Amino acid sequence: MKKILLVTRPICPPWDEASKNFAYYLSQNIKDFEIHILTSETLPEFPSNVVQESIYSSGGFELSQKIRLIKYLRKNKDNFDIIHYLFTPTKLNSFLIKTFAKSKTKTIQTVATLREDLYSNDDLKKILFADSIITYSNYSKRKLENLGFGGVKTIYPGIDLNLYSPAPKDFELMQKFGIKPDDFVITYHGEYTRLGGTDKLIDSIIKHTETLKDNKIKIFLSCRVKNDEDKKKKEETARIIKEKGLEGHVITQENHYTTMEKIYNLADVVIFPVENMKGKFDVPLVVIEAMACGKPVIISDLPVLKEFANEENSVTIETGNMDQLFEKILDIKENKSKYEEIGQNAKRFVEENFDIKKVAEKYSEIYKNL
Repeated sequence: MKKILLVTRPICPPWDEASKNFAYYLSQNIKDFEIHILTSETLPEFPSNVVQESIYSSGGFELSQKIRLIKYLRKNKDNFDIIHYLFTPTKLNSFLIKTFAKSKTKTIQTVATLREDLYSNDDLKKILFADSIITYSNYSKRKLENLGFGGVKTIYPGIDLNLYSPAPKDFELMQKFGIKPDDFVITYHGEYTRLGGTDKLIDSIIKHTETLKDNKIKIFLSCRVKNDEDKKKKEETARIIKEKGLEGHVITQENHYTTMEKIYNLADVVIFPVENMKGKFDVPLVVIEAMACGKPVIISDLPVLKEFANEENSVTIETGNMDQLFEKILDIKENKSKYEEIGQNAKRFVEENFDIKKVAEKYSEIYKNL
């Protein structure tokens, strides 16, 4: 049985970071190989073919944790048949791996995004080093092929369809956030300081206050706080909401951690009106997970998003056009049966392309042949 090492940030709860979430689910669905995962604690309920290596001292991925990883790789790099890197390559981590952990062991890099906002073509040629490169999108695959990389494959990221599936609105969650049964709920899954969109959305909410009130619309800002900048922006946003008297119509998650599948299923509409994808994976899992729950999703018409979103499975607006966003929200509210069909199309699309079990089969085939 081949031994596969999945090289990731610490795999541990909370499950709020896409790359470790993917590695977590992938490891549980690979059957014919001995899979080694890197953790900071022993996790329950893994299959017998998964070996947990508790090499990290915390759940973060700061420099001290990266040094722990490099030390582990340097000592153990020849103990595996394949080393599979599952985090976004950077100049630093690629340099450390190539300098201190170089091995004759076969390697794979799964590249969730090329970070075109940060790296030149020459940079990409230096930080991508594996025997096999797998991208999350055909968009990135085409770019790498144009740069001379051979044998690049696209495999969409997988999600657990047992977890992300249609379910009734959670009554306790509705009570917690003051949502009434006849409220029309919008959940927003952008970010506070990256991707653009949040400031424009808040301005547009203020502009359309009467629309929110007249139509009993509540907007749930489900944005993860990743750093101090996000924390400051969240506090600033909360102040604006309070000053404008919008607390009854705009909900923030505060410090309560709520599993994402419950938030998606709380929604009548899920929105992702971002202005760019700088630092975000080519395929934002918040969109895919919401689609899996059968929700109509409104997204921007960015080129990379068009790969998996079309008029049959989603609703597209011009990037930055928040007036159009509100027009679409009202149209969905008034034409529920039409958009329920779009939600069901989205669910089927995800089942066909993003099922973690099917994705695991594709990776198994690559492991087998490498």
